[in-house]
Amino acid sequence: MSKKLFFKWLLFSFVFLPAVLFGQAVKGTVSDEATGLPVSGATVLVKGTTNGQSTDFDGKYSINISEFPAVLVFSYLGYETKEVTVNSASTVNVQLVESQEALDEIVISGLGTSVKRANSANAIAVVKAEELVGKTAQPTLDGALYGKIPGANLTASSGAPGGGFALRLRGITSINGNNQPLFIIDGVYVNNAEIPSGLRFASGANAGNEENSGNRLADLDPNDIERVEVLKGAAASVIYGQRASAGVVVITTKRGKSGKAKVSFSQDVGFNTIINKLGMRPWNAQNVEAQFGAAEVPLFNQAIANGGLIDYEDEIYGEEGFITETKVNVSGGNENTKYYVGASYRDEEGIIKNTGFDRFSLRANVDFKISDVFDASVSSNYVRSNSSRSFTGNENEGGLSYGYTLAFTRPWINLFPDENGNYPDNPNYSGNPILVRDLAENLDRNNRFIQSVKLTANILDTEKDRLKVTFSGGLDYLGNDTFVYVPEIHQAQRGNQNGFIGVGKNNFTFFNHQIVAVWNHDAMNGDLAFTTQGGLIYIENQSDFVLTQATQLIPGQTTLGQGAAQQISRANAS
Repeated sequence: MSKKLFFKWLLFSFVFLPAVLFGQAVKGTVSDEATGLPVSGATVLVKGTTNGQSTDFDGKYSINISEFPAVLVFSYLGYETKEVTVNSASTVNVQLVESQEALDEIVISGLGTSVKRANSANAIAVVKAEELVGKTAQPTLDGALYGKIPGANLTASSGAPGGGFALRLRGITSINGNNQPLFIIDGVYVNNAEIPSGLRFASGANAGNEENSGNRLADLDPNDIERVEVLKGAAASVIYGQRASAGVVVITTKRGKSGKAKVSFSQDVGFNTIINKLGMRPWNAQNVEAQFGAAEVPLFNQAIANGGLIDYEDEIYGEEGFITETKVNVSGGNENTKYYVGASYRDEEGIIKNTGFDRFSLRANVDFKISDVFDASVSSNYVRSNSSRSFTGNENEGGLSYGYTLAFTRPWINLFPDENGNYPDNPNYSGNPILVRDLAENLDRNNRFIQSVKLTANILDTEKDRLKVTFSGGLDYLGNDTFVYVPEIHQAQRGNQNGFIGVGKNNFTFFNHQIVAVWNHDAMNGDLAFTTQGGLIYIENQSDFVLTQATQLIPGQTTLGQGAAQQISRANAS
C-alpha cells in the first residue's frame, strides 16, 4: 500500500469512523404552528429507541442518531404528536399543532361554570391522572407536576424526602409578595405554607424562608388526583380574587362511577441514590502544599499511611434509601350514589443517614343524587405525615449545612468518633458534618383534615334556559409540630448557646363558603349562548404559631425542661 493511500485511509478513519460509531447530529427548532412561538420542553425521541432529548427555552434541540433513515417523534402536552423521517444529519424544524381533543376538553372557567377549552378566554393547562402518575410513582403532588405544565417553574426547596417544590407561573415575580399560585382542591382553598421550624436561631440563617422547610402541598397523595387545571393570567384574579394574582391551580380528585365495585391494589418498591456526585479532587503532596501550605503535608501523608483519604461526600450522601408505597382504593355506585374510597402509605428513606419521609392518606368521596332537582357531594381527606429533613438548607454560619460545611472539610482530616463516642472538631470550619448527621435532628409531624361539601339545586331546566344554584363549603385544618435539636457538644454551640432545642406547635384553619348562581340561555336556535353567573364568597384563615426555644442544655438532654434559658414566641394571624 502506498503512503498516499495509507494517509487517505487514516484520514477517513479519524474523520468519518467516529461519526458512524457515535452518531450524527440532527438539530432544529420546535414551535407552535398557530403563534410561531418556540415550544420549550417538547420531547424529541428516535422512534423505537430510548434515545431522546428535550427542547430548551428557545425550542431548540440537538439529537445524535447512529443509523439513518430514522423517525423522530415530536410530542408535547396539549399538542398532537408529529413524526418526521430523516435520512441524514440535517436541520429539521417542526411546528406542532394544538390537539383538537385538548380544544374540545371541558375545563373550569369560573366558580360555577365550565366551558370547552377552545372557547375559554383564559390560558388553561390541564394535567390528567395518567400523565401525573401514570408510569412512575411520585412522592408528592408538586413533584409529580414537574415538567408537565407549560410556563410553570418548579424549584425544589430541598433534596430531602418530602422536601416539596415552589411552583411559580411564568411572568409572576415579586420580591416581597406571594409568588405562588392559589391552590383549590375540590372547592377547598387549601394551605400551601412553608412553615418555619426555628432552625434559623441555631443555624445562622437569615429568615424563616431559609430554613429548608417543605411546603404543605407535599401532604397530598398524587394517586388520588383525577386532574389538575392551571389558570394563568390576570383573568384568574377576576374569577378568584386578589389571592389568585399569581395564578390558580384547581385540583379535582377521583370520584366513583356507576357500576360494580372495583378494587385496586398496588405496591411499589424502589431506592433513592445520588445520581451525579461531584467527586473528590485528586490530591497529592504537591498540590496540598500549594493549596494549604507545607504544614498541611504531614497530615495528608499520615492519612495516606492510615488507609487513604476520606470521601465525605460519599459518607454524607452515599446512603441507599429504601422506598415502599402501598395503595388501595374501592370505587363504584349506582344512579343515586357513587363512591370512591382510597388509602395509601408511603415510606421513603433519604440518601443521608437518619433522613426520611412517611405519609398515610385516607380519602372518601361520595356523590348523591337526592332528586331531579338536588345533587350533593362530600369529599373527606385525612393525612398524617412525618419527615426527618436533617440540615441541607442555607445554614451557612452555624456549622450545620452539609453542602456548605463539606466545601471546607479536607479529606485527610478524620472527623469520625473515637471508641468512646467523642467527635473531634473540624479544624477548618465551625461544624463536624458527621456529628450533625448522627446526633442533630430536624423533624416535623403533620396531621391534616380537608373537607368539602357541595349542594347543587337545578332550579330551572327548559329548552332555552337553565338555572342552577350551588352552595359549597370547605375546611382545611393543619396541625404541624416541629422539633430541632443541636447538641451542646457541637463546636459552634460551645461557648455560645451550648445546645439548642426548638419545638414548634402550629395550627392552621382555613374556611371558605360560597353560593353561586349560573344562568345559561340559548338564542338564535342554539347558535348563540349566553352564560351569566353571580355569587358570594366568604373566606377565613386562622393561623397560630408557637415556638419554644431552649439553650444552655444539660449535657445529653433533648427536652425543653433541661435548658437553663427558655424563650416562647407566639404569633396569630386571621
